[in-house]
Amino acid sequence: MFDHTYDNPVISGFHPDPSVCRVGDDYYLVCSSFEYFPGLPLFHSRDLVHWEQIGNVLDRPAQLPLPLPGSKASGGLYAPTIRHHDGRFWVINTNVDGGGNFVVTAERPEGPWSDPVRIDVEGIDPDLAWEEDGTCWCAFSGPAGGINLARIDPVTGAVLEGPFPTWSGSGLKYPEAPHLYRIGDWWYLLIAEGGTERGHAVSVARARSPRGPWEGAPGNPLLSHSGTARPIQNTGHADLVQAPDGGWWMVLLGVRPRGFTPDVHVLGRETFLTPVEWDEDGWPVVAPVPERHAAPGGAWHPVPAPPARDDFDGTALAPHWISPFTRPEGSWSLTERPGSLVLRATGPTLDTPGYTFVGRRQQHLDCRVTAQIDPGTGRGGICVRLDEAHHYEVEVGGGEVRVVARIGPLSETVAQRSAPPGPLTLGVTVRTSDLVPASPLLTDGHTTGPDTLAFWLGDPTAPGAHPLAELDGRYLSTEVAAGFTGRVIGMYATEGSVAFDWFEYVPTPAV
Repeated sequence: MFDHTYDNPVISGFHPDPSVCRVGDDYYLVCSSFEYFPGLPLFHSRDLVHWEQIGNVLDRPAQLPLPLPGSKASGGLYAPTIRHHDGRFWVINTNVDGGGNFVVTAERPEGPWSDPVRIDVEGIDPDLAWEEDGTCWCAFSGPAGGINLARIDPVTGAVLEGPFPTWSGSGLKYPEAPHLYRIGDWWYLLIAEGGTERGHAVSVARARSPRGPWEGAPGNPLLSHSGTARPIQNTGHADLVQAPDGGWWMVLLGVRPRGFTPDVHVLGRETFLTPVEWDEDGWPVVAPVPERHAAPGGAWHPVPAPPARDDFDGTALAPHWISPFTRPEGSWSLTERPGSLVLRATGPTLDTPGYTFVGRRQQHLDCRVTAQIDPGTGRGGICVRLDEAHHYEVEVGGGEVRVVARIGPLSETVAQRSAPPGPLTLGVTVRTSDLVPASPLLTDGHTTGPDTLAFWLGDPTAPGAHPLAELDGRYLSTEVAAGFTGRVIGMYATEGSVAFDWFEYVPTPAV
């Protein structure tokens, strides 16, 4: 049955809260995007293992007021659900900073997706499920806690019945992320609980009707790595899908923490895959999420990785390029200087939502980023961003290059030197070995951080490159900064206009 093995995560980096559906032999998956635009990355796969980003569900200003209303880091677009029904794709989602719950639809997953239709229910993590007669149910995490259910018209957004409470889980905190399924003679309600930190868990209940009464599984939580030493932690927020061969699989989020206690994760919550069995009483059974496992049966369908280097020769940015809060048309251009991405500053600093930033998720624990920049009379560079108050950058402008570290309320230039005029190369390396030594007075001081970020004038792999600074990566981790996102590495401008001839992101093996 199994011809291959796969490694977890199947979608690495900041891709949390996965939801999946199957249409024939094809699988489609969406993830949360929070304050970043375009919103809700959309992936396609033929085997549940190899995923290719084919777009973003919310990719134009008409779908979202921009900037996202009142957005703050880890605000914006929370957990979506994707389903296919009656010949159409449906995505339901919450904008927690304004707009509430809404539905968008498309005939093709590549889009175009419709403008949002407001669903008048208060809560987060909405789900869609249909009965055979077309009755549509929306399950969601209610504002008072617990899972609520409403019968809705997803075309108009009207609430036809409810909302009313259903099931509040096994007693752990924050019951959320409901998904409702009709499987055989039962309706199953899969939820997350325990919070999205180390106590995260998956639990399940069932009933003969969506209206209940609901019975929790005797073995709840169905899945949790809480209290274990497993390298994958925070396992939860799951969705089920059945493969063409009849087997069942679960996609879910998890993290890979590193460093000295309490461990920190820097890539954000990632998408993992694990098999599901069914016991003789009709309950799903899930083993701990493996680092490596036998893959689903059937043909293997690898997909090409995005090119390491983007030369900005196209007419549009690739779908993996994202910007915090907004990306106004006048702030960037691929045509002003053909073959380059020109960024124009719209705000004074990286600490305010007005700067211009175009980046991509860090997806590998070890990687190297280089870019060629022509600052002209402007100022910009490469930034490693977790949020507005936690970021490192190497920037050039005014005849100098400098490295700046922003950690909470502190912002410090940690390295500075003169820079030659004209185009030059900037580099950043991220490595999990050879860590920056911490104070010898700290317990396990040489392994406190999860990784080291090094900043360069020039290509780090080329002769003549100048090392500028090395910084401890733990300060760009969720456990330090808080929030729901992961690192994003990209290009920015804070003064005038700067042009990037190319940007390269290369995974590197740990040494």
